[in-house]
Amino acid sequence: MTGREDETAGQSADVERTFAAFPPARGRGFAVSWWGQAWLTALEESALDLQQLKAGRGLARAGAVGAVSVRPGRITAMVRGRDRTAHRADVLVEPLAEAQWERFLDMAVERAGHVAALLDREMPPHLVEDASVTGIDLLPGLGELEPECACGAWDHCEHTAALCYQVARLLDEDPFVLFLMRGRGEQALLADLQVRGDTASADAAPDSPASRARPGVDATEAYATGDILPPLPALPELPTEPGVPPSLDTEAAPGVPVVDPAALEVLAAGTAVEAHRMLAEALRDTPGTVSELTIAQDAVRLAAGASDAGVIERLAEGSGRGREGLETAVRAWRLGGEAALSVLDEEWQVEGEALARARAALESAWDEDERPPLRRDGNRWTAEEAPAQLRLGRDGRWWPYREEAGRWVPVGAPARDPATALAAAQPDGHRTDGTRDGEGP
Repeated sequence: MTGREDETAGQSADVERTFAAFPPARGRGFAVSWWGQAWLTALEESALDLQQLKAGRGLARAGAVGAVSVRPGRITAMVRGRDRTAHRADVLVEPLAEAQWERFLDMAVERAGHVAALLDREMPPHLVEDASVTGIDLLPGLGELEPECACGAWDHCEHTAALCYQVARLLDEDPFVLFLMRGRGEQALLADLQVRGDTASADAAPDSPASRARPGVDATEAYATGDILPPLPALPELPTEPGVPPSLDTEAAPGVPVVDPAALEVLAAGTAVEAHRMLAEALRDTPGTVSELTIAQDAVRLAAGASDAGVIERLAEGSGRGREGLETAVRAWRLGGEAALSVLDEEWQVEGEALARARAALESAWDEDERPPLRRDGNRWTAEEAPAQLRLGRDGRWWPYREEAGRWVPVGAPARDPATALAAAQPDGHRTDGTRDGEGP
């Protein structure tokens, strides 16, 4: 039984079941399972007025269908039409005769996969085909969905069409609804299958003649089931932000510490952020190439999201940076992630075409009489008259650095223009030409 139904206790619950109204279904299909899609096919191929089907879809999407009652041979619901008037809508399905049920049950237990799938609340595709061979049609065919509506329509109206579309959603959740419409409730069906299954198992004992005659399930047939399964559902939408991991219980009795709860919470939160980033990358139309972080880089990423002092201390030691070095690295990570961290750690020689482009950018960034004196060392240009520095990334962007307490630290986002980057690196009161505010040029 599904969590959506509200049914009475006792045996009557297996004869008639009532399912609460579904919420509006805007932006999604009515059927995901192949049996739900087969139900809709029977509706759409038998209805004469396609406009009524379209109107019914709209009503079902808007949540105009009330609670759905299902019993052998009939489904019923109150449906509010486009004029807001509520009508009782019924759709009739011919129940199977008792002899047909007997043949169906005998056929089902001969295939172990059929029973197993039904117990898992799934409808195995070959079950319908095998039943059809014995003269039993589980899914309704052309013209088998007979409408009755209080509005007086003689064919499917918008009210009965809306009910049928809603039943497709119901079948997705619980395929046993189909069996109930055909005349056999879930509890009775499973009980009959269990009885026949036990009998079949006894007949299939090693010393039983029946066991030597039973052929089993053909592997080729089982493999072919994949050809008639529905396509995979659409990719999920990207959540607006990473999920929040559950808070760990720290009230456990004291004992030998095996896991540090604070460290585990940091890892869980970091994993959620990384999973969100990876999903965003996978859902892009043209996914890019993301390099894998080293252990030292990943320690910085974790530290950027950590607040526990003990965890940060362990990351500082484990990364080999020390506390101050980790603080600087976290500062860089927050400014530009892996690219900013590479600029912090890596010093490389700018040569050839890259050096020519860098010199051209520096010459055009300032007028001749305003260009500050810079001293180059590798990919780093340090101002001679101010505690400021430019670092050139391999992508051609300039990163602003400032000297604080005897060490160089990143102080801003990168820029294509070296003058913009150097201005961001200037301490308060300094100008880009090396003089202080209030002094001459």
